[in-house]
Amino acid sequence: MAVAIQMDFDGGTLDQYDEICGKMGLTPKGPGPAGAISHFATTTDTGLRVVDVWETKEQFEKFAETQIGPYSADAGITAPPRMQFFDVHNYFTPGT
Repeated sequence: MAVAIQMDFDGGTLDQYDEICGKMGLTPKGPGPAGAISHFATTTDTGLRVVDVWETKEQFEKFAETQIGPYSADAGITAPPRMQFFDVHNYFTPGT
């Protein structure tokens, strides 16, 4: 089942986010990693928010362990994000 994940990085910045994406080899509006359905990032009053939808929670957790965690630390984000998980009933794909 698809899962949505909201990650709030207190004190995180868009510059750090861009650095992390660069380390992952991801480019703006480009393809995401295998298993990712959708993604967006924005700022909040307290830092950085990233919201993803993944095919499975297990795919997300593996990606978080091998990429998000290490690259966030490299970019200077030392505290883990506050995370919320949501079971996804439905999602849409890009139209033609």
